[in-house]
Amino acid sequence: MTWMRSLILSFGAGCLFVVTAALLPAADTVAESEQRLLKDVKFLASDELEGRGIGLKGLDLAAEHIRTEFEKAGLNVTAVKGGAFQPFEMTTSAKLGGPHSLVFSGPEGKKLELKMEADFIPLSFSASGKFSGDLVFAGYGIDAKAEKSYSDYEGLDVKGKVVLIMRREPRQGDDQKPGLAGPHGGQSKYADLRTKVSTAYGNGAVGILFVDDPYSSREALGKSKQQLTKQGENVAEALLTTEATPATDEEKSKTSKQALVNATNRYKELKAEVAAGAPDKLMRFGYGGNDSAKSIPIGHLTRKACDEVLRAALKTSLADIEKEIDQELKPKSFALPGWSASGEFQIERHQTVVKNVIGVLEGTGPLADETLVIGAHYDHVGRGGRDSLSPGSTEIHNGADDNASGTSVLLEVARQLVARKEKLPRRVVFIAFTAEESGLIGSAKYCAEPVFPLDKTIAMLNMDMVGRLSDNKLTIFGTGTAPTWPAMLEKLGKAEKFEMTFKPEGFGPSDQSSFYAKKIPVLHFFTGNHPDYHRPSDDWEKLNINGMERVSELVAHVAVETVTNPVRPEYIAIKTVANPGRESSRPYFGAIPDFGTDKPGLLLVGTGPGSPADKAGLKAGDRITLINQTKIGGLEDFDLALRKFAPGDVIEVTVVRDEKDVKVKVTLDKPR
Repeated sequence: MTWMRSLILSFGAGCLFVVTAALLPAADTVAESEQRLLKDVKFLASDELEGRGIGLKGLDLAAEHIRTEFEKAGLNVTAVKGGAFQPFEMTTSAKLGGPHSLVFSGPEGKKLELKMEADFIPLSFSASGKFSGDLVFAGYGIDAKAEKSYSDYEGLDVKGKVVLIMRREPRQGDDQKPGLAGPHGGQSKYADLRTKVSTAYGNGAVGILFVDDPYSSREALGKSKQQLTKQGENVAEALLTTEATPATDEEKSKTSKQALVNATNRYKELKAEVAAGAPDKLMRFGYGGNDSAKSIPIGHLTRKACDEVLRAALKTSLADIEKEIDQELKPKSFALPGWSASGEFQIERHQTVVKNVIGVLEGTGPLADETLVIGAHYDHVGRGGRDSLSPGSTEIHNGADDNASGTSVLLEVARQLVARKEKLPRRVVFIAFTAEESGLIGSAKYCAEPVFPLDKTIAMLNMDMVGRLSDNKLTIFGTGTAPTWPAMLEKLGKAEKFEMTFKPEGFGPSDQSSFYAKKIPVLHFFTGNHPDYHRPSDDWEKLNINGMERVSELVAHVAVETVTNPVRPEYIAIKTVANPGRESSRPYFGAIPDFGTDKPGLLLVGTGPGSPADKAGLKAGDRITLINQTKIGGLEDFDLALRKFAPGDVIEVTVVRDEKDVKVKVTLDKPR
């Protein structure tokens, strides 16, 4: 690789600034750099580190390795109260404690004593403790007045009270009357449980009781009826196969009879489900996460128990209220006269100490009190769990690309910047963040308790998944967050012969978001998604070490140009949010997006092995333009379109392949 040893950098108003020192001491150190990167990434992605999961010893081993390499590189590792670690506690597990109780009290001594796990269950993100207050029905618990002119809280006083809230949102599945999700249908951001918790808490509620919306239960019953019909056909086919199998062929006869027994048993199960009517099940404990969302008790109530108090208080039901809201898209919220709720939930949580790892390269001169942060997260998902895309797997998820690659590049950038002969005019702070996979917690912790003032932090550079460079394609998010980024990256990236795709968004599912939320310009370097993402197969042998070395040089040059520019980058607000193709709670499809295109549609770099997309014959290079009749212009459209469907639904997907439209049928699976 060839880099100019002196770069002439131009800044605004015709001012020229010259950087004369090469980042590496000599050209032949490229091979040495690759050797260091390989050594780091092999250790960080080794089985010894157990997938660097929260609460596992391997995460601490990774932290100590990073601290040691920071110190060996020449960074100051004493900036955090004399050390390199910024520690904090995290919840690693939760379980139901005891006791648990919930009682509804009404006029004239009426009392409904509800039964744990039959009528209600505390949620895993509930706070522990006793609660009591007047009972208020807050509809769907949505406050979208600013954007959608809809608020279940308008004119409703919930301060000091316990609120009943329906899950989901109005007008689900109604193609004729738009709901809060807009023309795409599906679920809007307002349907999220955590959003509803924050809204109720912000309005002063002292307890929250969720209850399933009737529509979702009716839909579930409808799907069970469809499955029952289909299973009846399966039983008939199995019976015909059994009758047609010669009795003399004992092995085939045994197999066909067993298939008939299995099909019949499944038919009986579905028949019992349908006979029971619309399901009224309580959420599985653990759904929604183990950390306490807010400092108030939160539970889930059956529709039957909720209807009992609604009928006693107002002679109505959830189904009636849902119907009224849907008709005019107007809230139906009200206090329940004379009724109150009291109870106690106890959740036991285990805490563990985790830590960010921080090394500092001090600047010199009049701008030395300003800081550039360069970061990468070093945690991963351990042995699987809810963040794994291999359901049920207990194998070690080594996370070589995600994000041993970014952490190794972080170390190498530190070495390159320390090796420069000329001192930098601003401070550079290198941070290996923990708990990114748990929700950007490590970077949020730093931004809440910064070692160096955020108002003096001029920019943040982030590396997350930079180990799979292919065809020189490099995606850089955040290019719209400062006016200087595009021209700088064009110049530096072309010198390295990268095929770059610029994404303007500063917010996205990685640690740069924590800094961008503080109005700090950011960049996120990303070499693309792949079928091994969040699976045990993300191993170091699949990495492009030379590509990582090239990314490290690019990041180092961006860092040098940023800190040597007399003018700090100017923050620009970008409202949209980037998403590098990481799937969510919608039905599983298995697409792995390629962000290196500006054409409309969702370009695929591949599909997950064994995924619905893979089974349907979709492949790298296909560009999804339609799902049924819904146009797909990009990832957001794709995500919203899928949310209309459920696992088991068959959708027609139109892709552009070799400049021709190709239609395939995809059977969606349960969320991963």
